[in-house]
Amino acid sequence: MKRLAVLLLAALPASAGTLLVTNKVDATLSFVDTATMKVVASIPTGEGPHEVAATADGTFAIVANYGTGPNPGSSLMLIDVKARKELRRIALPGLYRPHGLAAVGSRFYVTTEGSKTVFRYDPAKDQIDWLAGTGQEISHMVAVTPDERKVYTANIASDTVTSFELGEWPRRLKMTQIATGKGPEGIDVSPDGKEVWAAQRGDGGIAVIDTATDKVTKTLAGGQLPIRLRFTPDGKRVLVNDAPSKEILVFDAATKELINKVQIAEDPVGIIIDDTGKFAYIACTGARKVAALDLAKLEVTAWVETGEQPDGLAYVK
Repeated sequence: MKRLAVLLLAALPASAGTLLVTNKVDATLSFVDTATMKVVASIPTGEGPHEVAATADGTFAIVANYGTGPNPGSSLMLIDVKARKELRRIALPGLYRPHGLAAVGSRFYVTTEGSKTVFRYDPAKDQIDWLAGTGQEISHMVAVTPDERKVYTANIASDTVTSFELGEWPRRLKMTQIATGKGPEGIDVSPDGKEVWAAQRGDGGIAVIDTATDKVTKTLAGGQLPIRLRFTPDGKRVLVNDAPSKEILVFDAATKELINKVQIAEDPVGIIIDDTGKFAYIACTGARKVAALDLAKLEVTAWVETGEQPDGLAYVK
């Protein structure tokens, strides 16, 4: 019996944890047990939930209720992850189309595309404790250095990444507009905080930004339409979703070389990597499914169907 248990454990598709998935058309948030890759709960959200992020300790998650084409959203949802329920709806008066989310420690950074802003929400205090305008069009995604000294937004229609330096805030807030290629959208900060990579959907490039100087040091070829990217927790690799080619591109973070490609299902969009760095989860919007990608084998080992147009992902252990 002991040997059988070991064999069964080895066959599990992923490490034990919970995957949170926003389903845009269904307006739901799914909770997936990553050990079995089964949906264990689903709760309603506001209209057009695009992104979700969770605190490092897995206590809270935030969902951005982006809204639909004719109805701009103006709220967030605070989720109790363990109880799998909404704790409160956070109204955002005057702030429209919340989208990009990043959790650092116990706080969340949020972009609002319609209002050209980025802000920080503290769930313990239930308040926005920092807000700034980007002055750019379609500030879509957000990334934050681990020390929270710098915040970056990818501004699709302005062809820029905005950098905010919070080291001396509130006495001083330094803002820098960094010119990139066409349509920067997906963005992530390296685990050591030294680089920002921004995927450019307009021209297929990937801008590599030095956080010390806030300058683009290199532009990589990122496929046909790279729209999301993530560093692995050890900082050694970067995974990029290229939706038209139905591929995940794997880059060596140090050499900046493309080292592999993995074929995936229709419309790979959202992407998250578990805390061990062993598995990546990819929301394949057109297929209504999320894939578990084994990063050692670079093979998809399991699928789960979550709803219509899965997009944003968060992982908690």
